[in-house]
Amino acid sequence: MEFLTQPIAFLSQASTEPAVWLSQVFAVVLLTVSCNYVLMRVLDIVKKRVESTQSLWDDALLQAARIPLRLFVWTLGLTFALRVLDRVTESVVFSVWPEVRHISYIFIVALFFTRFIRYAELNIVDINRSQKPVDETTARAVAKLLRVSVVVTAFLVVLQTLGYSISGVLAFGGMGGVAVGFAAKDMLANFFGGLMIYLDKPFAVGDWVRSPDREIEGTVEDIGWRLTRIRTFDKRPLYIPNSMFSSIVVENPSRMHNRRIYETIGIRYDDAEVVQAVVNDIRAMLKAHPAIDQNATQIVHFNGYGASQLDIMIYAFTKTTEWLRFHAEKEDVLLKVMAIVKQHHAEFAFPTQTLHLASTPEGGAVPVVDGSR
Repeated sequence: MEFLTQPIAFLSQASTEPAVWLSQVFAVVLLTVSCNYVLMRVLDIVKKRVESTQSLWDDALLQAARIPLRLFVWTLGLTFALRVLDRVTESVVFSVWPEVRHISYIFIVALFFTRFIRYAELNIVDINRSQKPVDETTARAVAKLLRVSVVVTAFLVVLQTLGYSISGVLAFGGMGGVAVGFAAKDMLANFFGGLMIYLDKPFAVGDWVRSPDREIEGTVEDIGWRLTRIRTFDKRPLYIPNSMFSSIVVENPSRMHNRRIYETIGIRYDDAEVVQAVVNDIRAMLKAHPAIDQNATQIVHFNGYGASQLDIMIYAFTKTTEWLRFHAEKEDVLLKVMAIVKQHHAEFAFPTQTLHLASTPEGGAVPVVDGSR
């Protein structure tokens, strides 16, 4: 241990000679930089070992520890350097360093835990790293609560380090709670609104939501404790207070099981004799179509007499709920319907009027319009 005791003894020697204390400060700085360099190289080696494992926690632990460990080394080095300067100058400024050092250690520990929570959150929701990824909304809620707990605990410990009574601070917070509650009732309403979103889970990050009560429609990007951020389809961000969700209806199309095809086609009255065949062929086409969910309701029927057409209702559900894929599959169904109509030499109807010429006693003709369009 002689190689350790000699440098420490050298640094602990008090001397007012500039050459001596400057050498001591330089040695401290050099030793700190060297320790920091060695520490980073060791962490790089450990990182390669950790990446080969399947555990999510060791990755988060290593990533979280990189910056706090460097800060800890520099805090120790600064402590030795200031100790040397304190012995030389005996300035009052250095008398507050012990409290500053303790606060620095508390900050480093709090930083480590907050970073660890953050990286653990990212790992457990990553489908490429976790076999059973946790719901992103739940993970964010729990992570935010844990980080707030770490920050509050660190703040109370700092107050205790500075000589303040924690019990007094808590008592003051209890007495001021009522006043704060009245002053920040909207903030509290948003907080509990966010809590209800996390508990009830009407939607999650990444869901497409819309409200028939308000002009709200888009993709959920973030659910905070006060605001929920939704990105509309024209790429505008909407910031909605969480308390609003307790008084409006929210629709979540992302959780649909199917998407619906609901169309009414019109055949000419001149093609009435092939309507039954067209209906049967469309029904058979839907039964054989790979994109149509055969377990869901299917309706293909001659549905009524229109003003200038015979109405055929087509009602079916696709297996996919993806927006773009649904439209491609719906297009394919409608094109097949068009082919079936043409196959039976029928035509789609369009608004028409029929003009009848009625004869008169004088031998003339009077036009009579038949048709509502």
